[in-house]
Amino acid sequence: MVEIDTTGGPGFGFAHFKQLDFLADKEIVLTFDDGPWPVNTPSVLKALADECTKAVFFPIGMHATYHPEILKQVAAAGHSVGAHTWSHANLNSQKMTEQQAKDEIEKGFSAVKLALGAAPSPFFRFPQLQHGPAAMTYLGTRNVAIFSCDVDSFDFRAKDATQIINSVLTKLEKSGKGIILMHDFQRHTAEALPLLLRRLKAGGYKVVQMKAKAPLQTLAEYDDALVKDMKLPVASTRPVNNVVQTVTE
Repeated sequence: MVEIDTTGGPGFGFAHFKQLDFLADKEIVLTFDDGPWPVNTPSVLKALADECTKAVFFPIGMHATYHPEILKQVAAAGHSVGAHTWSHANLNSQKMTEQQAKDEIEKGFSAVKLALGAAPSPFFRFPQLQHGPAAMTYLGTRNVAIFSCDVDSFDFRAKDATQIINSVLTKLEKSGKGIILMHDFQRHTAEALPLLLRRLKAGGYKVVQMKAKAPLQTLAEYDDALVKDMKLPVASTRPVNNVVQTVTE
């Protein structure tokens, strides 16, 4: 386990960031994007638990509001939980304004906080690894670490679990170590993970968990707006015997 001081917004993953090389040979970091999602995320959690292994999850804010109970399971299992924007928007798109990018980032983090009932880690991954310069600068001011990867599984393109396993192992043989990018949203990834983890262990790889030194302070304006947008139902004022009738004892 390593503790990350996210001051200034450090970047990790040699696909984009070269300056922080902290992994020894045969050390890997498991990361999962785009959850939480029914069936697939719990399957990923089970595979990780079976091998006593921890990962970093980058949930989409909107998905976190759909399935908060699943995201709570991720955190309860001891994994690090960052964010992956509110709606998986490309923050490097020419149509994306700086304000819209900021909204995507902050609303995503606030959604994760709302789902967890606790502050997320100051860890962020850009959708499609599209690093917009203004958004990069902004994340630096918020002291949020930015994650790219060393090994991209391209699991969302895979036709089956075997293809994912072979892709990851082949790329790892070349790099020798690194941050692996997968998606707990993908069914084939959930299917691949038990065997992939066993193959990694047999190959002598060790999993490193990245934990943040301190949680992210979400912005109150986004927290409040999200709660308002969710249109959470008002607690019923009717007495319980008006709501619940005993029909058989």
